[in-house]
Amino acid sequence: MTWLKRQLVGRPLTNARLGQTALPKWLALPVFSSDPISSVAYATEQIVLVLALGGAAFLSLALPVAGGVAVLLVVLVASYRQTIAAYPNGGGAYVVSRDNLGRRPALVAASALLVDYVMTVAVSVTSGVVAVTSAFRSLIPHAAVISAVVIVLLALVNLRGLRESGRAFAVPTYLFIALTYLLFLVAGGRAVFADLPDAESASLPVEQTTSVAGLLGAVLVLRAFASGCTALTGVEAISNGVPAFRPPRTRNAAATRTWRACRTCTSSACSPASRCPRPAWSGTGRGP
Repeated sequence: MTWLKRQLVGRPLTNARLGQTALPKWLALPVFSSDPISSVAYATEQIVLVLALGGAAFLSLALPVAGGVAVLLVVLVASYRQTIAAYPNGGGAYVVSRDNLGRRPALVAASALLVDYVMTVAVSVTSGVVAVTSAFRSLIPHAAVISAVVIVLLALVNLRGLRESGRAFAVPTYLFIALTYLLFLVAGGRAVFADLPDAESASLPVEQTTSVAGLLGAVLVLRAFASGCTALTGVEAISNGVPAFRPPRTRNAAATRTWRACRTCTSSACSPASRCPRPAWSGTGRGP
């Protein structure tokens, strides 16, 4: 068992060698950004799906809702940049709440984070497996097994250490970022030249069954905003991991947080525009 453990998670490091595991910014980004990057991948989809309940006219609100999420992210990033400066040894929600509000609020914050981390892994992996099985439909019966195997592999990679997991996640993370912006460029170019394709369902008839306006419309928009806030998961990870950065730690952590925020904001704001096809029917707030 000891041999197997060494092969899977590597050998333990002495305290004297811990400095060798400090992360440069380019490796810290995929380590601490995999959570929000995966969340952005489906957060904007959830905004569109919720707004679609109000009819085609409500889809035009996808971009403003995503913009609101991006504004909230900017506020959180500004707050956590101050936290990084105030807590150079790491300061997440638990530490900050304990120092400023007391033990019980800190435990509430810590409990919420534990639930958030578990749900993020479950939802992110499931979302990725759904995307894969939609392309290879023969894998649909094995979706649950594939999800479990992916989670086990992620756990093993992380157990090998920050530096090793950073190297393992760097290529897929940067590849995903590059493909995302390529999608935005292609969609923007085709939109300028009026070459965007219609959705497969654009020609289907739409029946007006109920009116979505007033308080119900406001609730729908707020629900879409709440669904889009899943893009904010993992926003405090860098604040917790300041000691993992190379010196000067606080400066490198703050710079990495800014890079991640810029990427998240642009993805949150641009994704709805690329996800919303041109509908063949334009309603006035009527539900399908």
